[in-house]
Amino acid sequence: MPYPSRSDELLFFVNGRKVIERNADPEVTLLNFLRKNRTLCLTGTKYACGRGGCGACTVMVSKHDPMSRKIRHFSVTACLVPICSLHGAAVTTVEGVGSIKTRLHPVQERIAKSHGTQCGFCTPGMVMSMYTLLRNHPQPSEEQLMEALGGNLCRCTGYRSILAGGRTFCMESNGCQQKETGKCCLDQGENDSSSLDRKSDICTELFAKEEFQPLDPTQELIFPPELLRMAENPEKRTLIFYGERVTWISPGTLKDLLELKGKHPEAPLILGNTSLGPTMKSQGHFHPILLSPARIPELSTVTKTSDGLTIGAGCSLAQMRDILAERILELPEEKTQTFRALLKHLPHLAGQQIRNMASLGGHIISRHCYSDLNPVLAVGNATLNLISEEGSRQIPLNEYFLAGLASADLRPKEILESVHIPHSRKWEFVSAFRQAQCQQNALPDVNAGMRVLFKEGTDTIEDLSVAYGGVGAATICAQKSCQQLLGRRWNELMLDEACRLLLDEVSLPGSAPGGRVEFRRTLVVSFLFKFYLEVLQELKKPLKLLSVPDSRRYPEIPDRFLSALEDFPLTIPQGVQTYQSVTPHQPLQDPVGRPIMHLSGLKHATGEAIFCDDIPMVDKELFMALVTSTRAHAKIISIDSAEALELPGVVDVITAEDIPGTNGAEDDRLLAVDEVFCVGQIICAVVAETDVQAKQAIEMIKITYEDLEPVIFTIEDAIKHNSFLCPEKRLEQGNIEEAFEKADQIVEGEVHVGGQEHFYMETQRVLVIPKTEDKELDIYVSTQDPAHVQKTVSSTLNVPINRITCHVKRVGGGFGGKVGRPAVFGAIAAVGAVKTGHPIRLVLDREDDMLITGGRHPLFGKYKVGFMNNGRIKAMDVECYINGGCTLDDSEMVTEFLILKMENAYKIRNLRFRGRACMTNLPSNTAFRGFGFPQGTLVTESCITAVAAKCGLLPEQIREKNMYKTVDKTIYKQAFNPETLIRCWNECLDKSSFHSRRMQVEEFNKKNYWKKKGIAIIPMKFSVGFAATSYHQAAALVHIYTDGSVLVTHGGNELGQGIHTKMLQVASRELKIPMSYMHICETSTATVPNTVATAASIGADVNGRAVQNACQILLKRLEPIIKKNPEGTWEDWIEAAFEQRISLSATGYFRGYKAFMDWEKGEGDPFPYYVYGAACSEVEIDCLTGAHKKIRTDVVMDACCSLNPAIDIGQIEGSFIQGMGLYTTEELKYSPEGVLYSRSPDEYKIPTINDVPEEFNVSLLPSSHTPLTIYSSKGLGESGMFLGSSVFFAIADAVATARRERDLAEDFTVRSPATPERVRMSCADRFTEMIPRDDPKTFKPWSIPIA
Repeated sequence: MPYPSRSDELLFFVNGRKVIERNADPEVTLLNFLRKNRTLCLTGTKYACGRGGCGACTVMVSKHDPMSRKIRHFSVTACLVPICSLHGAAVTTVEGVGSIKTRLHPVQERIAKSHGTQCGFCTPGMVMSMYTLLRNHPQPSEEQLMEALGGNLCRCTGYRSILAGGRTFCMESNGCQQKETGKCCLDQGENDSSSLDRKSDICTELFAKEEFQPLDPTQELIFPPELLRMAENPEKRTLIFYGERVTWISPGTLKDLLELKGKHPEAPLILGNTSLGPTMKSQGHFHPILLSPARIPELSTVTKTSDGLTIGAGCSLAQMRDILAERILELPEEKTQTFRALLKHLPHLAGQQIRNMASLGGHIISRHCYSDLNPVLAVGNATLNLISEEGSRQIPLNEYFLAGLASADLRPKEILESVHIPHSRKWEFVSAFRQAQCQQNALPDVNAGMRVLFKEGTDTIEDLSVAYGGVGAATICAQKSCQQLLGRRWNELMLDEACRLLLDEVSLPGSAPGGRVEFRRTLVVSFLFKFYLEVLQELKKPLKLLSVPDSRRYPEIPDRFLSALEDFPLTIPQGVQTYQSVTPHQPLQDPVGRPIMHLSGLKHATGEAIFCDDIPMVDKELFMALVTSTRAHAKIISIDSAEALELPGVVDVITAEDIPGTNGAEDDRLLAVDEVFCVGQIICAVVAETDVQAKQAIEMIKITYEDLEPVIFTIEDAIKHNSFLCPEKRLEQGNIEEAFEKADQIVEGEVHVGGQEHFYMETQRVLVIPKTEDKELDIYVSTQDPAHVQKTVSSTLNVPINRITCHVKRVGGGFGGKVGRPAVFGAIAAVGAVKTGHPIRLVLDREDDMLITGGRHPLFGKYKVGFMNNGRIKAMDVECYINGGCTLDDSEMVTEFLILKMENAYKIRNLRFRGRACMTNLPSNTAFRGFGFPQGTLVTESCITAVAAKCGLLPEQIREKNMYKTVDKTIYKQAFNPETLIRCWNECLDKSSFHSRRMQVEEFNKKNYWKKKGIAIIPMKFSVGFAATSYHQAAALVHIYTDGSVLVTHGGNELGQGIHTKMLQVASRELKIPMSYMHICETSTATVPNTVATAASIGADVNGRAVQNACQILLKRLEPIIKKNPEGTWEDWIEAAFEQRISLSATGYFRGYKAFMDWEKGEGDPFPYYVYGAACSEVEIDCLTGAHKKIRTDVVMDACCSLNPAIDIGQIEGSFIQGMGLYTTEELKYSPEGVLYSRSPDEYKIPTINDVPEEFNVSLLPSSHTPLTIYSSKGLGESGMFLGSSVFFAIADAVATARRERDLAEDFTVRSPATPERVRMSCADRFTEMIPRDDPKTFKPWSIPIA
């Protein structure tokens, strides 16, 4: 077959518009094409992870399906779709769904108006997942909605509000039946006369559903008729697309494909690119020729035969799921055992978008050790139908194939045509099991497929097959063990023998990649036990017993064991959000206190909200990529950039020598000089014409190192080497030694809290544009502190601050991670811009962002508590160490805040808190939402649970006994009144029906051995603000234009927390005009100078006071005019003011709350005020796997008079879920060489939509006031974070119950996060006892604990 010398034309449609690409490059993804193609420039589709793991780049692809002859709409992650795979397809992006300029789509309207957007970076992806669902199911079920959004991550909202918008499209609702009456069963507290008194001023609606426009499926974009004609008369010729390095060949017939495979045996077949794509990106895998079988209908054929089902290798996993579900309905149960086992795993395998893209053939051929389907297919005796030019043949999908043995594998010129899955038989049982870090969209730690066939009418094993994934380099079939068990009866003796044999055969070395070795060994036998119980249960079914007269021959399953058979169901979260409505006499146009939608909500939903990297390409713009250290502590011998500079498109390499001014601080360099102190430290940067060229060039830079000692990673090592970043911080009160002597009992313990990655959806990015004169620079940057970026760039370039202007339109999430770090990236990019004279764009990949930037400080705490037998704590001595990384950054301040806030809600007369920040060879840790409080207070609450265990009392009793009761002083002598704290606690106890549910939990636990429930309630006293007055100042600039419109500018940055919305609410109240008259353009250092970071929960507080001040100044100036013409309109007054030469521009200023701390004396007033709250959570754990289900959470928060209840409740929900992630799933893994393993959403699991508690209620405490703040509101950005620990302590409660039942000693070493591994291994039992244990001295672990 002769090849054409030039590329064919690639034809597809985007948003109804025809795209013909004459030079399609196979290496270009749809995401890049949409964003960077000059004629399209569709930046609504976001770049966040580049691996298909977060859903921010979701779009809809529509294709004509040759089998069903219908149009198939499916969601995909554009970052993995090669444009060459789109020939003949129609792509719909968020811009094609609707626009604020033309017409909004109901999906866009509802997600915005239900407050489902905060920073808005994930919103276009959410919209597209929902839109695709509605194109296929205009009235979806709630399960379909959950499934559609399972592959989309959000770091801001906590998901509840997104689901609230989506649920309005669903046909049935499990919502409250009384909701129509305005009441709700969820509102009922324990004694129904709580402090709310059920007043009419309490609201539970944040948006009005009746205002939504209806969904009209007839108004959607049609499938382009040209593509329909193409699909109905398909071209049979081969299409070829030549790229710079890769050639894409797409044959039109099976014959041509086989011929091509014969000619290019090493060329992989590519369909979904879900396996090849990520490996090409992260591991640099490269294939010069790619064969695309997408146009070959034979590979998607499904054949139903008398003995089974044959599914084409080209079918997607989503299609496979539909095929299996349909077949299960058609056949008797005994024939569909394997189908059901596969169907159990398919919904959990990645997210919906990946399942839509990934093919069955690709999944099987990739043979990933963690494959969820291969173990089930292997035990189900599936057959692979292979085809080549020579003919066809069948091979079994068995352990030899899975291990990649040449004799059992495809030959080089063969392809997989289809997979035959046989029917199961009578007396045959097949099951599937998996355990992952979280329920959905996570790779399994271990999975298994198990099948047993009995001699008819007996429980004697005739055939047995067991296969495991995740316990070796390939899927492992335990053939020897199964062989030895043939002929055995299905009873306890067989089970014990089987466990012993399996642990022998399925061996995992102590140094196995992925770590968690003992946990994975335990799962091997735990899964077998579950299978044993499942099969016993099936054997006992009445139908089976009809032919068996003596049913007593089967072992009895105790009732308490039955719950082990039930998997946790996926349920859509329900809940009520309660807040106090505004007073009846508040004017209608005064928006303060009302649930106003986020100002940018609709723009987020249409993709029209512009983020830093959405700014169109500037003339002569260059792209920068960073070169980072691969050593933890080493001397730099040389940097050789010669090869990189020779590459096409590479313009320059920027090193420390190119910096005209100061290169950071002495101990914290922008670019490394002579020495590196961690893996991920920035050494130099490459500037090139495109991002691809820059990234290729950094691979060519050769750096020679000489390793240095010591290398310190863990807190333990730092203490040993006396390696600290700053002096010890301590606070003390009372006589601690004397109190310990008088105590009835003393308990000592340890707490280890892991770190946390910010995982803001928008990675660090900056665009620096040099101006032609006076060394001026415009910097567009994603930051919480533009003034800090401005100052750093000024000192780096050695130019005055007034030449540098930083612009921040909006930030795609910050959480503290964009306070200090953006200045580093801004300065390096500015050096590149000045050196080359070109604009420079720097956008970090997710992997680099996670490697370089650091996160929350891991903590190690030791405590000693003295207490009386009644639970009254007399003395507490706590020593904390945080892992600060290699530079000081914010570590000293974090240590101070940790110590100041550690007492939480408790009055303990004799206290000693000490804290130190350790210097280690890891990237420097930095500010993170809560700033030390979530780690430190976990230590305090762990002390409470330890005391409760020792006294034989419940933790809530100890909490209540030791809580502040009357006006008092904190450990640092700041006076406060705990009345509101106690109200939050009592309200939470009542609203959550805590006491009755505690009894129900105890009842459940008595009846269930392998599942346990836990419940916990946690109080909180969170101090807001920076501990320094100068950090509380703020300024604003308000202009009134002659048409009456108002431009508001202030020093706060929009991070998703709705600060701009709140500022306009303040301005609207003060100027007494509607918000529609007002606009906020951006935050800029040119309009409001010398600003303070938007952080510490006080952004809206202090900037609100500055905006209020500016508006009051303006109104005072207008007073005489208004008095003169009281009936006039706003426009009349403004016109008159202009005529009378009255200035219509004012600067507002707020000097700040007074705050100080004297560490010498250990006293001060470091915080302006406190936010109080309480949270109650209930969970259920599976003692056999370590999985948990969040059943219910109730949060009560003291917001005083909320400026915007919708935004504030969103902040509480978002921070609660983020905190829950810190304490349950988010685990950072480092290699023994200090390399961060968890650098993508594949390895690092933030909560997904399925992690939201089944019932999630949030109440803002009514009738609460504070005279200090603007309109008596409070800053709620961070406080909810720690309340996520209520889930942690509920899990700990369940684990403690299991341990007591198993007569295990109380464990006073607390480790967070409570991952499935830690939960399972804490619930020790016969299975954890039987696994082999390795001596740590005999192997090198895969990862090391750094806390």
